[in-house]
Amino acid sequence: MSENDSVLAAAREWRGEKMAIATVVSTWGSAPRPRGSHMLVHADGRFEGSVSGGCVENDILHTAAEVIGGAPFQVKRYGVADASAWEVGLPCGGEIAVMVQPVSADGFDPELFDRIAEAREAGRSLTVATDLSTGKADLRPIETGEVFANRYDPPRRLLIVGAVQIAQSLAQLAQTLGIETVVIDPRARFLTPERFPGVTLDDRWPDEAVAAYTPGPATAVVTLSHDTKIDDPALVAALAHPTAYVGALGSRRSHAARRERLAAMGVSPEAIDRIDGPVGLDIGAIGPSEIALSIAAAMIGAFHDRR
Repeated sequence: MSENDSVLAAAREWRGEKMAIATVVSTWGSAPRPRGSHMLVHADGRFEGSVSGGCVENDILHTAAEVIGGAPFQVKRYGVADASAWEVGLPCGGEIAVMVQPVSADGFDPELFDRIAEAREAGRSLTVATDLSTGKADLRPIETGEVFANRYDPPRRLLIVGAVQIAQSLAQLAQTLGIETVVIDPRARFLTPERFPGVTLDDRWPDEAVAAYTPGPATAVVTLSHDTKIDDPALVAALAHPTAYVGALGSRRSHAARRERLAAMGVSPEAIDRIDGPVGLDIGAIGPSEIALSIAAAMIGAFHDRR
């Protein structure tokens, strides 16, 4: 699951009940949670998510209870230079600012949770802007004053083409990273729930399957089958979309031959250059598990636009 998936799920479960939402609006130094992280607090004291990994949650719970009780929204700042930071347990060297809003029409409107969910399910990003002078959140741009804008991206997805041994390790690793995983292979003997527990299995031809998932900036496609009839059409389909990461298993020599085949299929040199081949970070990986780790690291780097 991504940073705020559990919070969005709790918001749906607690619909209609009194809540407050805390959001990290800025960070400095070695802050434990990224900007935009949420913590949702129910009126009965239950909560979901985190804004500091445990450092300031108790103080935020107290503030959230006040906001739920009718107090105005607040922006609280914690840092090692402040006595309060040590009192609530933030001695790690970082600083954070956390906004606490009521989940209401005057704060974070409950309908925004539905709009966020709809956009994510459609594979679109959605930005919610909050006026920091009033605590009111809106989908419309706020033209004046200090504004906090939080972008909600679609869930990350990995499409693995080729139900081979490396794919088994990669699928398990992707699941631990909270990435929705699909294994694609038209060979039914390879594609079994016993070999790939807990992931989606797709036995369509890879070009058809990849195109059906319309891969975008939150999707990675990795081909592992070593069968050109399976891998090459999948690569063509992936390169026809703004796929975040496209990787192909094989040696430098086999990748050079792959480039020639794809060019003959009409794929432009610029598109072919998007392929990470040989796939993964060069960490001297040996064996399926280490190769899977190198692939996952390269994929995460692409998701963060650091490649």
